[in-house]
Amino acid sequence: MNKPSRNRAVDDDRTPQPVRGSAGATDTGPRNVERDRQNPDMLVPPETDSGTIPNLKFSFSDAHNRLQEGGWARQVTARELPVATTLAGVNMRLTPGGVREMHWHKEAEWAYMLYGRARITAIDSAGRNFMDDVGVGDLWYFPSGIPHSIQGLEEGAEFILVFDDGDFSENSTFSITDWFAHTPPDVLAANFDIPERALSGIPSGERYIFQGEVPGPLEEDEVSNPNGAVPESFRHRMLEQEPIRTGGGQVRIADSTNFPVSTTVAAALVEVEPGGMRELHWHPNADEWMYFIEGQGRMTLFAAEGHARTFDYQAGDVGYVPFAMGHYIQNIGEEPLRLLEMFKSDHFADISLNQWMALLPPGLVRDHLHADRALMDALHKDKRPVVG
Repeated sequence: MNKPSRNRAVDDDRTPQPVRGSAGATDTGPRNVERDRQNPDMLVPPETDSGTIPNLKFSFSDAHNRLQEGGWARQVTARELPVATTLAGVNMRLTPGGVREMHWHKEAEWAYMLYGRARITAIDSAGRNFMDDVGVGDLWYFPSGIPHSIQGLEEGAEFILVFDDGDFSENSTFSITDWFAHTPPDVLAANFDIPERALSGIPSGERYIFQGEVPGPLEEDEVSNPNGAVPESFRHRMLEQEPIRTGGGQVRIADSTNFPVSTTVAAALVEVEPGGMRELHWHPNADEWMYFIEGQGRMTLFAAEGHARTFDYQAGDVGYVPFAMGHYIQNIGEEPLRLLEMFKSDHFADISLNQWMALLPPGLVRDHLHADRALMDALHKDKRPVVG
């Protein structure tokens, strides 16, 4: 349940009302009360909100779900969230043995494992192959044009995929079955030097996700390759990193500095304890695409020119912050808040408001803000990405 937010009115039946002090009035309906409960800071914005800022939230629960034998997939792209021009996301589930068929994209693919385990495969343009098993907290990255596949292991798998183009569509990938179905049989026979009759069982169209057998141990699937393995692993174990720990939570960062193959997507896994906050900051290199894994968060975006807007987020929501706009993420629930911050960049970068102020002459800061001693004494020269 959300904690009370500022001066928000609630009826005796716990129905939130758009009333703040003497401002506003009750909503007699028609209305979607459950939506209002999920978005209390949009129903009753804080007094500091002002101006016009586009929607910066879309839930995967509102996205079309493509159901297949072997799993499902749903996406949030610039079509669902128009402001999200740099990155797009897909939430995918595979059953035990479920296969996301062999395919490739024009866009690079970054992924975070949310549940279970999966086997991923790929080859690069030099014919070097890659195969590995991934579990919760693991990442993978396939550069654009690199063919790959994903298959659920014993418990199946669920993961979030992120692509480095907001206009990406999961339905426009290059799939092996789609290509075979739309290539003349005599051409396929000539390509593989086999008789046409050997192709009689080829599917008539794209399979996309299909049910297969659960793979055996990884070593049983390994294929010897005279060209060797890919020079940089397409997999990274993010949870094995030592996090940056602060008073209100912790952060793990994965970008090309510790995951060298990931040259177009940088990410941070942020965990905020109840009562904690991802500090006031901004990103100087790229827009931010967020995925909320668990908990409840509040964000106010500062867009200059007196514009600010507050949003509430829950697990499964996507958030977005346009380039260089100031913001924070506050845990407003009673459980830890966990989210991914992702950027179309080869490196993660943020600027702390606190640290910026601390590293300037104190008199300059006091003159700007009429700051009293308590504020000046609270400034930190070291960055604290999550505060208590």
